[in-house]
Amino acid sequence: MSEFDLINRYFKSQVSQRADVVLGIGDDCALLQAPVGKLLAMTTDTMVAGVHFPVNTAAKDIGYKLMAVNLSDLAAMGAEPGWALLAITLPAGDENWIQAFMHGFAELAATHGVQLVGGDTTSGPLSMSLQLTGFVKPDLVMRRNQARPGDKIYVSGTLGDAALGLKCVAGKLASSINLPYCVSRLTRPTPRIELGRELARFSRCAIDISDGLVADLGHIADASQCAAKVQLDALPLSEELQQYYGHKIDWSVVAASGDDYELCFTVPPEYEFVLKNIADKTQTRLTCIGEIQAGEGVHCFDQSGAEVILDRGGYNHFS
Repeated sequence: MSEFDLINRYFKSQVSQRADVVLGIGDDCALLQAPVGKLLAMTTDTMVAGVHFPVNTAAKDIGYKLMAVNLSDLAAMGAEPGWALLAITLPAGDENWIQAFMHGFAELAATHGVQLVGGDTTSGPLSMSLQLTGFVKPDLVMRRNQARPGDKIYVSGTLGDAALGLKCVAGKLASSINLPYCVSRLTRPTPRIELGRELARFSRCAIDISDGLVADLGHIADASQCAAKVQLDALPLSEELQQYYGHKIDWSVVAASGDDYELCFTVPPEYEFVLKNIADKTQTRLTCIGEIQAGEGVHCFDQSGAEVILDRGGYNHFS
């Protein structure tokens, strides 16, 4: 099957259609109608086999996750998703693989009203890049540099599941251990789009947790020129992770590992009262884990009040 046959059969037929797409797949460029009175929020992520996902990952999960990680960036800015550009490099024109990939991709795209409007297809080692564009009102943008001393630090969902799931699929745990929930959190993270748009009315600072809480909260601390104090025993944990670790939680997995794709955000104390309603409306667990203070860096403390030093480096492709 030729490149153009692949495009017409599997990419052009993607079901989501938007009224603001004047011309989609099939020409040299897409023609798009930008919404009046909103900023364009643009993000892109690349996923490479063996780096961002195990080589034996199901194609439908790869497609789903590629969309999810980009949506997560938009969620952190409080943006509404819109248009996608996909560049994919394939070792071979395996129709079954491509069909499964697009099934996962289109499933999540349709959920959030995203239309694929163009891209590129090439031959080579398996990798894919997605550019996603969303829209946000100028007065409802959440940015990393807007945290202030006294703000409370919150996170959505639970932390550390994907990292433990990766250990499971990589065979780094005992062969008898099965962690289906943690593995699902690795392969199919939940982008917090609705939550981000609700939070933007009360929070001005958020980030998605892709490289680990300590690393990503460190970006907020650096950009806002503040310090972040984190109480480790306050971090939200799933039942599966708690059952695996028992009373000896590995905080380096929970707080310093990537792929959570939850939101970390700050809220002035006077707005904390609204968070219960937001949590109920979005059906999302929201947990206060600390506070923004004067100073610099991220400082983590255990239940006794002793500081625990965790690496905030996050994943570095060139280290």
